Amino acid sequence: MSQINEAKTGNITEEMKIAANQEGLSPDYIRKHIADGSVVIPYNKKHKTINKLSAIGKGLRTKVNANIGTSPEHAVLEEELEKLKVAMEAKADTVMDLSTGGDIDKIRRTIIENSLIPVGTVPIYQAAVEASRRKGIVNMSEEEIFEVIEKQAEDGVDFMTVHCGVTMQSIERLKNQGRTLDIVSRGGAFLTTWILHNNRENPLFENFERLLKIAKKYDVTLSLGDGMRPGCIADATDRSQIQEIIILGELAQKALKEGVQVIIEGPGHMPINQIEANVLLEKKICNNAPFYVLGPLVTDITPGYDHITAAIGGALAAHYGADFLCYLTPSEHLRLPTVEDVREGVIITRIAAHAADISKGIKDAINKDMEMARARKNLDWERQINLAIDPIKAKRIREESKITSDKCTMCGEYCAIDVLKKYLKTDKTSC
Repeated sequence: MSQINEAKTGNITEEMKIAANQEGLSPDYIRKHIADGSVVIPYNKKHKTINKLSAIGKGLRTKVNANIGTSPEHAVLEEELEKLKVAMEAKADTVMDLSTGGDIDKIRRTIIENSLIPVGTVPIYQAAVEASRRKGIVNMSEEEIFEVIEKQAEDGVDFMTVHCGVTMQSIERLKNQGRTLDIVSRGGAFLTTWILHNNRENPLFENFERLLKIAKKYDVTLSLGDGMRPGCIADATDRSQIQEIIILGELAQKALKEGVQVIIEGPGHMPINQIEANVLLEKKICNNAPFYVLGPLVTDITPGYDHITAAIGGALAAHYGADFLCYLTPSEHLRLPTVEDVREGVIITRIAAHAADISKGIKDAINKDMEMARARKNLDWERQINLAIDPIKAKRIREESKITSDKCTMCGEYCAIDVLKKYLKTDKTSC
């Protein structure tokens, strides 16, 4: 049975026990919220190498995803495996293979074989790329789309982005609204082009029951994609975006009834003052399904720093209730990310997630900051480095200063902590 069906019958699975232990919560808490759709555990039993599950959703630590994958311009499997390794070392909770170049089947299967964390994909990418190579994207068949979905599920993919909310109705909303940047979602663009050329409804929406049947067979978590997400802040929270989330809320309700785990994807580019409303809308319309956000990027003018722009928006989104942050790297909008870009993107996004977790009252996050405060009071540099989100960088910076005392080169003998100790009668054991 699927995790949802197990939860609804009152059964606590091994995966629920593992997730509960990781979160410091009772297994029944996890079971209860999987049953009501507010928590998911992306895990396909055919993914044999996985050893770090991640529960995502209500009351849990904010999770971080890293995107890797080839492009038509650059398809080197060894580099993608190195990106996977670096993402896991930097403690990403999940990874998505977004490959569109090279041998897509081989790349995906190799990534799954080497990934210790859940792996996600966007099946429409492969379906569109393969159709484009043979006859053009607009000529791909419905059967080819579903064959790719089934094949990827059989390979062990744990969660899939499926753009079911890109429909004839939501496209009409977009056309009537008028946008500055139209559609920036690659999957959304593929399906919009197909729908308009063929004057037919999106097969993923029209045959959603078929999609649910595949997902349930493998217990693949469906990530209902935001094909209408705004690609610039001028387009944020418009009618087409809201139309799509209404559709996704209805589909999420159907999926829960059928025993299929679902998360909802969200924006995108969005000014700070609209983030709270967007999280509230998703939680209300989608019955508290876990919310997976790309950013949001809070300004459009930061190429080279978009990972920071997204972290600002991500911290706010998670504070208001988003559950899952998709990282951005310094390469966003500019190029395919490098191995170092992947590492930096994960770290920056983990900082955003951790900051939000403090505001959410997640005990583990609060305790870590308390430990760091104690280590700083004690001038315990080794402990400070070990507690850091990026201990490698912290250690490198400390060692580069070449200081021989237990101070740092910023203050030296005028260290505020050290100077004050004898006057406040505190020492290293008092904290």
